[in-house]
Amino acid sequence: MQRMNRAAWNSDSAIAPVGVRIENVDVSYGSNHVLKNVSLDISPGEFFAFLGPSGCGKTTLLRLIAGFNQADRGRVLVGGEDISRLPPWKRDVGMVFQSYALWPHMTVWRNVAFGLEERRLPRQEIEKRVAEALELVGLAHLADRRPSQLSGGQQQRVALARTLAVRPKVLLLDEPLSNLDAKLRMQVRRELRDLQQRLGLTTIFVTHDQEEANSICDRIAVMNDGTVQQVGTPMELYERPANLFVATFLGTANVLTGELVGSGTERTYVIGEGIALPVPPKANVTPGAKLVFRPQQCQISASGEGTVPGTVVYREFLGSTVRYGVRIGTAEIAVDTPFHAGDSLHQIGEVVSVKLPLGSALWLSN
Repeated sequence: MQRMNRAAWNSDSAIAPVGVRIENVDVSYGSNHVLKNVSLDISPGEFFAFLGPSGCGKTTLLRLIAGFNQADRGRVLVGGEDISRLPPWKRDVGMVFQSYALWPHMTVWRNVAFGLEERRLPRQEIEKRVAEALELVGLAHLADRRPSQLSGGQQQRVALARTLAVRPKVLLLDEPLSNLDAKLRMQVRRELRDLQQRLGLTTIFVTHDQEEANSICDRIAVMNDGTVQQVGTPMELYERPANLFVATFLGTANVLTGELVGSGTERTYVIGEGIALPVPPKANVTPGAKLVFRPQQCQISASGEGTVPGTVVYREFLGSTVRYGVRIGTAEIAVDTPFHAGDSLHQIGEVVSVKLPLGSALWLSN
């Protein structure tokens, strides 16, 4: 598969990056409140993701920026200009749809030229931009083919080329990798990132796949039930989630429910079957908070101080790591251990001791 040509974009094609601001946006469909007072600031040239489960409002927000949805309240600014009341074709934003939305009866060349022809650009300018965009995505040699003669990855590139040809100020991507197989997704997402950095184009990427967002985006807005739960870099969100939803949505998280007993430096957190875990003196444990930590933060070790007994209930070989499910009292936690050739593995049903990361664990609530 031919790679995208990052050198194809001429200097006179470049557009100065602009920021996007979303201010106090509300969107409702009847009694369904889809977006609830959403505000975001996206920096010029940033690769930004809206990440969340199906129905969280992320695609509605993207379509709002594109002009396909209207807000009940609030506004959208691009480069400091309020575009909230402009029709889609006057917003200088380009959108790549999940389905690619290619014209099946048109060639690749005509598909890429379509938006330019609708804008009534001079023929010479259209030919220049189409050639440039197809070269950029590595499809110049397939210009005469129809979409049905292309692979899914090639169709995705045609949709991207069509959008880039109109030279938008902001690029909007609505789950553009969801129709690709796993191996191709990994390749194309790296190329998307390379291309975005080359062009310096402000890009907003919608996905429900945390791995996609983490691997290519500068910052992520985690969304749920029409609200923004937290905004941060992938590492910030993973290491310092603001609440239980963010912690459990981004990666695997162990969540222990218990009861806080005692006060001051004598506090313990009692989980099922009377297992009492010491609470660090400086830990801020709010009412209803749960103990949260990642599988790689705990370890199976020899019994001793700071360990709790448990029973292995499942084992998963993940290549570089082995994940054990360990039952502690009435709770079940995941423990990731590095795998090295020749290592002996713990068996299902084996009684083990687990060292929990009480000093670095988080206390989170909804």
